[in-house]
Amino acid sequence: MRPRDILLAVAVAAAWGCNFVAIEVGLDRMPPLLFGALRFALAAFPAVLLIGGPRTPWRWVLGIGLVLGVVKFSLLFAGMAAGLPAGLSSLLLQSQAIFTTVFAVALLRERPGVRQWAGLGVAVAGVGLVASRLGSDRPVEGFVLVLAAAVAWSVSNVMMRRAAPPDMLRFMVWVSAVATLPLFALSLLFEGPDRVGAALSGLDLSGLGALAYIAGISTLAGFAGWGVLIKQYGAATVAPFSMLVPFFGMSSAALFLGEPLRAGDVIAGALVIGGVLLGASGGGRVAAPDGTDRRPGPSHEPDQRLVVAGRQVASSA
Repeated sequence: MRPRDILLAVAVAAAWGCNFVAIEVGLDRMPPLLFGALRFALAAFPAVLLIGGPRTPWRWVLGIGLVLGVVKFSLLFAGMAAGLPAGLSSLLLQSQAIFTTVFAVALLRERPGVRQWAGLGVAVAGVGLVASRLGSDRPVEGFVLVLAAAVAWSVSNVMMRRAAPPDMLRFMVWVSAVATLPLFALSLLFEGPDRVGAALSGLDLSGLGALAYIAGISTLAGFAGWGVLIKQYGAATVAPFSMLVPFFGMSSAALFLGEPLRAGDVIAGALVIGGVLLGASGGGRVAAPDGTDRRPGPSHEPDQRLVVAGRQVASSA
């Protein structure tokens, strides 16, 4: 990769990592379901009126819009609103790689290699270390909700692989449009018109800035830059930069939110990220349509696990 493109990849990862700080700021000013609805509304409109159709079957647009946009982000925002720190949330969300592999084995007939299973074992150890350090400042409820968000993300990863959208930015704009109305409806139902009205009427510049960052920089600009890199270099080259997201997430949370960066968190992060990278380089087999085994090739058949990572990492933001 050219130096400027390396800088672009790092900048996108930094934008997605720092996004967890923006989420924390937004959740301080509005309830999680309303915050999610406003985020997707700004990401979808007016872009959805200008870009044309999603170029992907509607069943995938609707399905991923509900699983990723509604379920995953509602759980993530609720977990952070329940008190799980932003930096730790950015790390725990990467456990989606564990669940993605499990679902790929069960639903897509993938056959992970030894290094993949070893990598998953290392990542599980990292998640276990996070779980062992729960307490008053890291509530169990928040941990469970963010872990459930990682499960929902992994389901959407499998769906995304089947959908294989040719234009991720265009696709994500439509996914955002699909998620908007259900999230507004859920917000009115569970958070109540009074709470929603009070949050909207009291929205300040910090809240507006958080929404602008998440919708404009993290979603639209982030996907645009990532899509350019994927098209130019391929997912196998670009996807490893996604592992910088928890690094920037934890660092920015410590810098801007004053969250303590403990040695145990650093070790857990190294285990999760190292395990995911080890698994991504494991060279597992995928069942072909005729039932035979094949290894994805390095050129015209990129490793689909890395394609999933390359296309989906932005969902963590």
